[in-house]
Amino acid sequence: MGRHYFHLHLISDSTGETLIAASRAVAAQYQEVSSIEHVYPLVRSRAQLDRAIAEIEAAPGIVLFTLVDQELSHRLEEACRESGSPCLSVLQPIVSLFGSYLGTASTPRPGAQHVLNADYFKRIDALNYTMMHDDGQTVEGYEGADVLLLGVSRTSKTPTSIYLANRGVRTANIPLVPGVPLAPGIENLKNPLVVGLLASPERIVQIRQNRLLSLNAGDRVTPYVDRVAVAEEIASARRLFAQHGWPTIDVTRRSIEETAAAIIDLHKVHRMKFITQA
Repeated sequence: MGRHYFHLHLISDSTGETLIAASRAVAAQYQEVSSIEHVYPLVRSRAQLDRAIAEIEAAPGIVLFTLVDQELSHRLEEACRESGSPCLSVLQPIVSLFGSYLGTASTPRPGAQHVLNADYFKRIDALNYTMMHDDGQTVEGYEGADVLLLGVSRTSKTPTSIYLANRGVRTANIPLVPGVPLAPGIENLKNPLVVGLLASPERIVQIRQNRLLSLNAGDRVTPYVDRVAVAEEIASARRLFAQHGWPTIDVTRRSIEETAAAIIDLHKVHRMKFITQA
């Protein structure tokens, strides 16, 4: 059986991130079906909405939206009824639940979750720190990190660091290179949680081979992609982590998001040590 496709229209008065995440989480449950996404962010006027409606009419499908303006919401729902496209306000059930529990009405504010508050500037600070301390390029200031990631090449240290930084977690990462000792003082750090990232030799070799192909060096014979040499790299890293009692995460079959979630949980426990000792 071939894969089936359908049009998925995502209309938001903000960035659309909520709709994208929610719709992809649901779409992933249907193995034989894929969506053709049409994303319309920052829809806050009748003219902007009408342009989206025109595309829905040209390619009918499922319509999900997050519009706090009731007039725009009603206009979209009416247009969807006329075109035969099922539509759903993703946030409305949650807003209704909050209102019922809190006993008060909400105040419609498009994009209110993206205001320039303390959390926003915390994320910017974390991103700046993380970019400066990516791949061991800055060896000073590790004590200022929340998390320090260690791992051999191609264990997703950089993307995991950036994802964590976007959650406000100041993250540094250091590659473990055969024959190159760790920077002095890493084992004596107090503030950051040190986490070791591991993966199967097969997975590392596969990623490294793809990396060499992208650099037009796929025919090179090098320990970088030698199965035995890579296995020894990983074994050496595992011994290092065990020697210092650093927690480890096997990223072989984990997404960046899953790895980051596990690290955030570990960091919560790590921070509790400081609270109980205070």
